[in-house]
Amino acid sequence: MIVFDGPASDDGWVIDLAALMARGRERLAADPEAFERTARAVRPDQLATLIYTSGTTGRPKGVELTHDCWVYEAEGIAALGLLGEDDVQFLWLPLAHSFGKVLEAAQLAVGFRTAIDGRVDRIVDNLAAVRPTFVAAVPRIFEKVRARILAGAESGSAVKRRLFAWAMGVGQRVSALRQAGAGPRGALRWQHALAHRLVFSKIQARFGGRLRFFISGSAPLSKDLAEFFHAAGVLILEGYGLTETSAATFFNRPDAYRFGTVGRPLPGTEVRLAPEDNEVLVRGRGVMRGYHHMPEATADCLTADGWLRTGDIGALDDGFLRITDRKKDLIKTSGGKYVAPQALESRLKLACPYVSQVLVHGNNRHYCTALVALDPEAIAAWSRETGLGDLAYDDLVRHERVHALVAEHVARLNRELASFETLKRFAILPADLSVESGDLTPSLKLKRKAVEARYGALLDSLYD
Repeated sequence: MIVFDGPASDDGWVIDLAALMARGRERLAADPEAFERTARAVRPDQLATLIYTSGTTGRPKGVELTHDCWVYEAEGIAALGLLGEDDVQFLWLPLAHSFGKVLEAAQLAVGFRTAIDGRVDRIVDNLAAVRPTFVAAVPRIFEKVRARILAGAESGSAVKRRLFAWAMGVGQRVSALRQAGAGPRGALRWQHALAHRLVFSKIQARFGGRLRFFISGSAPLSKDLAEFFHAAGVLILEGYGLTETSAATFFNRPDAYRFGTVGRPLPGTEVRLAPEDNEVLVRGRGVMRGYHHMPEATADCLTADGWLRTGDIGALDDGFLRITDRKKDLIKTSGGKYVAPQALESRLKLACPYVSQVLVHGNNRHYCTALVALDPEAIAAWSRETGLGDLAYDDLVRHERVHALVAEHVARLNRELASFETLKRFAILPADLSVESGDLTPSLKLKRKAVEARYGALLDSLYD
């Protein structure tokens, strides 16, 4: 094990970076051809990385990815032609995660520069400092940024609120045109230029002022969220992949995108839908060799002719893939109705800027319920603005006005749903969900089983 700072261990198991570099220099001096000889001996089918799944749907499994998997990813991304040597990436994703790993592979193939800082709380500040041309992120980051933008607009004067609403209306009209392959003309063109100067340029400045697009992955991105940013002149290109497919498998392009989809396959990847349930099946060089020491699990998801069963349900339209839900995440109520929890969770988070995370529950239950975690910063700002003052987070989550605030948004969502998928009851959690507490993966995905186990008694109380 290697540490970049901190002490080494007495038994030699942990060494610091200086010691590692010293060993390398010694080896090179003794055998100048060692590195080149070792590199040339590597075969495409040899194991390159062993990445364990996050365990969101069960026991983590070691995914065996070969050198050819990563070479294919690098070649496929380069072939898209959307990145060049002049691009600058800001990378905060964990480098042990397949999403971060594939961006490393792309850099080796294309040659763009990358600035790395894994501190999530420093993302916004780093964007202004690095001034990247593209950034990969997970939907939760975009949800938080949108919530802050809306909160900032709401806290302004009446004139500023009206200006923001007008600008977003103009932006939405322009967004609709651009999605259809057209652009603004006449009066709308001038209105959009004014909206950019007065409102949108300030939003774009938060991202450094040079951003060409964001890349979203790891979890579903709400179509409404993508359209909100597009209206403000910020393009989010959603992609899709699994650890088992070396991350990048489908991708929207700047010149060919459809919000609500994850785009078209990377060159060289095949896709089809299982006839019995529309499960997405993928085949190509990016697909894993198998699960480490788990032959039965490998056989369950890899067919003899190389098709990977992704576990995701989807639909195809002109080559664009739309993921509708995780096969294992679908809720079946005791009444026999199927509910897609991720869709409801995303809609509630988007509707209520004070919500950080949501878990919809109801498998084998009479009705659906939800656990709601609030965003500490957003709810604290709401408390000050509404006259409650600087209450502690523990006091806020128990306050009747906060419960009423969330209840109002839940009621609005319920009015848009079929009866069997409405949220009959909900509970506000005493703390936000986090990676450190084991509730979220490093890429901020909800660990559904872990959260349900941790708050099992609270969930049971919603069915009393």
